[in-house]
Amino acid sequence: MNWSIALAALWGLAANVLAMIPSKDNHWTRAYILIAVGIPILGYVTLQNGPWIGLMVMAAGMSVLRWPVIYLGRWVRRMVGE
Repeated sequence: MNWSIALAALWGLAANVLAMIPSKDNHWTRAYILIAVGIPILGYVTLQNGPWIGLMVMAAGMSVLRWPVIYLGRWVRRMVGE
């Protein structure tokens, strides 16, 4: 296992631990931090392992952070509809 996959696994573990801790803002602050940290890790994974593994890691990250993705999809649909 190379470092990029290990970092992605550590990110996933941290995301799950952070999701278990109670939050007053419905975890949005933690989601923003996870997104900011996860994007460079995703780029590193894609650089070292290729686009297919990068897409799998991106799908795993999107399954963890599904609400920001849902809200982004709604926002894009609103922008296209106007």
